This record gives sequence, structure tokens and C-alpha cells, in this order.
Amino acid sequence: MNLASHPAIARKLVLIRQNLHELKIALQSVTILEGLRIMTTALVTGASSGIGEEFAQQLAAKQTDLILVARSQDKLEELASKLQQQYSINAEVIVQDLTTPAAGKTIFDLVQQKGLTVDLLINNAGFGDYGKFSDRDLTRQLSMIQLNITVLTELTGLFLPEMKQRGQGGIINISSIAGFQPLPYMSVYAATKAFVLNFTEALWAENKDTGVRILVVCPGPTESDFFKVADFPDSFVENQSKTMSMNPAENVVAEALKALDKGQSNLVTGGFANQLIVNIPRFVPRDFLVSAFEKQFKK
Repeated sequence: MNLASHPAIARKLVLIRQNLHELKIALQSVTILEGLRIMTTALVTGASSGIGEEFAQQLAAKQTDLILVARSQDKLEELASKLQQQYSINAEVIVQDLTTPAAGKTIFDLVQQKGLTVDLLINNAGFGDYGKFSDRDLTRQLSMIQLNITVLTELTGLFLPEMKQRGQGGIINISSIAGFQPLPYMSVYAATKAFVLNFTEALWAENKDTGVRILVVCPGPTESDFFKVADFPDSFVENQSKTMSMNPAENVVAEALKALDKGQSNLVTGGFANQLIVNIPRFVPRDFLVSAFEKQFKK
């Protein structure tokens, strides 16, 4: 006699399978890092669109509570409401212009006032600007440095000590494949991303034995408003789209969370083409390399 065919036993087997499935989901939902290190609250800057919004989406799906930071109150509140309803998580909204001085300290103080603990910090906010440096607005360039470098460093410096004290946590800083070489017509942007790359890899080495995992993510062209915000000419974007593919933000974020889980120091997303781009500087004279990029990026 097949015991599994007995009605009473069959019902119990169904219940056992359901319970096991629910347990598996529960374990997955509270685990971002291996070893069941619970990451209950993540702070995401630039959360209103693009990669930042996708981080919020995927983390919420893992039952991670969120602190969403950006300038757009309407977009943040809409996203927070959607994720709370969809995943039954808590989502706090902090409306803050990160290009203002001491923006990082303002955010840190607000988090403290709310009695929240940041287990995962995602420094995603940033923008680029296209054109000859001497022709572009200097104030905008300085704002880029404030956003891409200063506030990222500030938030890292404020939240990292707490993570080390707890013996666990995670930080993801978003750089770019632009950070591996100078880029004419995007000189300040590429330089800021080089800072993020080197800064984050150094922190990874400093904190390997602290329980805090630190990762720098270097995406290639990604589906977002980056080119529009950076004021690239439409003709340039059209020409580049013929030779380069846009990686969905969903893929970038999924790869990043896996890399953090593995304890990697850096991640270049987008496949072989981007790996080739970031390794070219190791084999090509710099004058030749910069001249080649100047021709590629010239209007």
C-alpha cells in the first residue's frame, strides 16, 4: 500500500510541504548576506528612479525595511506606499537635496531621531555632465563633486563605525566603468567615479575582518535617465546605442546583491564588453587611450 495515497497522510504531506515552502521564503526574505546575517533596514540614496529605485524594489521583495532618500517627495512617497502595500515592509522617506553642504549629517541625524538602525547603506545618488570642462557651468561641476564624492564619503563615515561596532552590515557604493580611465568631455564625472572605486576598494580591505561587507559596483550603460540628465546630445546617444547595449537596472541590482553576498570588493556589470573596457588601461599607453576616448566622445 502506498502510504502517501492515504487521505489523512496525503493531507499531512501537503501541510508539511507548505510549511517547508513558507520557511524557505522566510529565510530568504531576511537574508541578504550568507550565514543568515539579518539585514533588516537598508538606506538607499537616489531612490526615486533608476538603479536606486530598483534596489528598493528588490530589497523590499526580500522583506527588508527601507529608508528612501532623494529630492522628489512625490516620487519617494509613491514608491514607499507601493512597496509597503506590496511587501508589507516599513518604508521611511527622507526628502533631501544631497548637493547641499552637510547633507549626509542631516540624513544621519534624522535616522537617529527616528530610532532606526541602518544595516545596509547604498550610496547610489549621482549624476554626470557632458561637454568640455571649460564650457560647462562650474557650479554644476562642484555640485557633482558634492553628490558623487562628498556625501558618499560623509554617509559612509557616519554609518560604518556603527556597523563595525555591531560586527555586521553592508555598504554598496555605485561607481561606473568610467572610473577606470580619464574621459574627455566627462572629465569631472569620470574623476569622481575613480574616487568612489579606489575609496571603496580600500575600505573593503580595511574592513575584511570586521563583519562589514563593502562593495563598489561599476555599471556600464544602464537603462536610466543618466544620458538625459548629463545633457548628452540626442545624436550622440543614438550613435552610441548602435554599438553599445543598455543593461536593465534590474540586472545591475541583482548582480550587486549577489556580489555583496559573496564578499566581493568590486563588481563590473554588463558582461564581457565592459570587462574589456575596464582592462584596456592596463595594456594601452595613457596618451593613446585618452586620445581614443576623446574621438569617441566628441560631439
